[in-house]
Amino acid sequence: MDIQQLKNNPADNFFLLAGPCVIEGEEMAMDIAEKIVKITERLQIPYVFKGSYRKANRSRLDSFTGIGDEEALRVLRKVGQSFGIPTVTDIHTAEEAEMAAEYVDILQIPAFLCRQTDLLAAAAKTRKIVNIKKGQFLSPEAMQFAAQKVVECGNQNVMLTERGTTFGYQDLLVDYRGIPTMQQFGFPVILDVTHSLQQPNQTSGVTGGMPTLIETIARAGIATGVDGLFIETHQDPSVAKSDGANMLRLDLLEGLLERLTAIRQTINKF
Repeated sequence: MDIQQLKNNPADNFFLLAGPCVIEGEEMAMDIAEKIVKITERLQIPYVFKGSYRKANRSRLDSFTGIGDEEALRVLRKVGQSFGIPTVTDIHTAEEAEMAAEYVDILQIPAFLCRQTDLLAAAAKTRKIVNIKKGQFLSPEAMQFAAQKVVECGNQNVMLTERGTTFGYQDLLVDYRGIPTMQQFGFPVILDVTHSLQQPNQTSGVTGGMPTLIETIARAGIATGVDGLFIETHQDPSVAKSDGANMLRLDLLEGLLERLTAIRQTINKF
C-alpha cells in the first residue's frame, strides 16, 4: 500500500481511519466496514478500516481485552479482502509487529508507547506503514524523533496522529498548532477525534468521554488542514466493550462526513 494514495487522492479530500475500538466479532466488524465503505465511496474519502485486535491498555484487570489475537486478526484480514480496503491495528510489543503485519496494512503505535525504540524499529522493519500516535505527554516537536527512528530503520512510510494533550488529571486538550508543526516533518498528520475527547482517570476505573463534541473537534481539524481523521464508531456505543464513552454512533457518521467534506471543499478553493 502506498501512503500517497491516502494523502494525494483525486478528490483532494481528507482520508479516514474508522471502525470500532476493538474487534468484538466478525459480524459487527463486517457490518461497520460495509456501511462506512458505502459512505466513503460516495463522498470520495479514502478509507482505512480500524480495529484493535487486542486492547492491552485497560484501566481495570476485568476490562475486555479481545476475542483472541489470531481470531481478531483473521477478522481484520477478512474485512480488508472482502471490501478491498486497507486495515490498521495497534501493536504493543516488538514481538507483535511481525505477526500483525501478516494481516493488516498499517501498524499503529499507541500514544503511551510512542517513544519505545524497540517497538518502533520492529514496526519499521515490516515495511508496513507505521502510524505513530503522539503521546499525551509529548510536544508536537518531539514527534520528529519518534518518526526518525522508523525512517532510520529504512522505512519512509510514516504517519503521525494528534490525540490530545493531558490537561490536569481527567481531561485532554487539542492544540491545533501541533498539526502544521508535525506536517513540517514531511509526514501525513491525522487527528484522532474520538480519543481526543476521552476523560481518563475516572474514579470508576472506566474512562469517560464527551462524544457530543466529536463534530466540533473534527471541524476544527479540517479547518486547520489536517490530512486525515481517525474516528472510532460503533453500532451502539452504550454496549461497546471498549471506549464506548467517546465513540461516535455509526448512524451519525454519514452526516458528519458530508459536512466535513463540504468544509474541505470550501478550504480547497482558497
